[in-house]
Amino acid sequence: MNEPKASVSPAALPSSPAAAEFDAVLSRGAFMALDQFGVIEAAGDDAATFLHGQLTNDVQHLDAASARLAGYCSPKGRLLASMLVWRAADAVRLLVSKELTASVHKRLSMFVLRAKAKLTDVSDAVAVVGFAGDVRAALSRLFDALPDGVHVHVAGPAGSLLRVPDAQGRPRYLWIGPKALVEEHLAALEAELARVSPSVWDWLDIHAGEPRITQGVLDQFVPQMINFDVIGAVNFRKGCYPGQEVVARSQYRGTIKRRTALAHIADAASGSADHAPDSTARPGIELFHSEDPGQPCGMVVNAAPAANGGVDVLAEIKLLALEGGSVHLGAADGPVLVFQPLPYALPSEG
Repeated sequence: MNEPKASVSPAALPSSPAAAEFDAVLSRGAFMALDQFGVIEAAGDDAATFLHGQLTNDVQHLDAASARLAGYCSPKGRLLASMLVWRAADAVRLLVSKELTASVHKRLSMFVLRAKAKLTDVSDAVAVVGFAGDVRAALSRLFDALPDGVHVHVAGPAGSLLRVPDAQGRPRYLWIGPKALVEEHLAALEAELARVSPSVWDWLDIHAGEPRITQGVLDQFVPQMINFDVIGAVNFRKGCYPGQEVVARSQYRGTIKRRTALAHIADAASGSADHAPDSTARPGIELFHSEDPGQPCGMVVNAAPAANGGVDVLAEIKLLALEGGSVHLGAADGPVLVFQPLPYALPSEG
């Protein structure tokens, strides 16, 4: 099992969005102001080279029309952050979980040393907005061109527009731009698109099979445990970065025994005081198997209120635990996880 971690306070999930908010995404189009993200900017002649030596993916050869997922690891190969990386003019930007932005900025800045690179937390100066569903017409009024593929980046006077993986069969985009300019346009967007809760984006990320490192699972997983090798967040041909030897050894030493799966929990609590903390589906809560109740078999990576009630999760878990019996949240007699297919195939292990 993963190394012990510091206890995490039982932060509640956001209250479940109304059914109409999910319906807006699935049947029409919607946007969400995503205050769960922060943005770090690296500028200077050595910015890309510096980040290339710190992150799990290739930043040195990242062009202006692309974006890439990446991880930031400890020397032990455990993920301290996950991020989306792209070039914005002469800088490189990192989209990171908001609750980790300050610590990632501080830690990366410690290792700049003589490199000609300066890292700045620009979260207060930019806004991040997610779009999902039938949104191309609305976006075409903000950008002259739209990204024509996943992880394609288009830049314009309004900022950056990035296509991210579809979820529930609906296209998704991220708009990151100057805060005042973005906020100026949001009112007009509401005339043609529904404005919905940012937790709907978290639900869509889960159904896209894209894990996100947050405080509750800090320093818990090597990248393969959360499928980062499968979804293109690790480049095994690039040079060294913190934890690279551990990550490479995990890839090449043989069978990977832990992966991340998609599941629904019909009767999981959403953080109300009426439920015991361990029945709350939130990042960091352990999972238990019916046939081995004495020790955890996995952990919740991400959780979000689901469209039809309950909670949907990405769960890091022993592959053997998926072969029979049942998996439970928080304790061997806790709520049951019902596993669902991911939108991508995992490698055949063994």
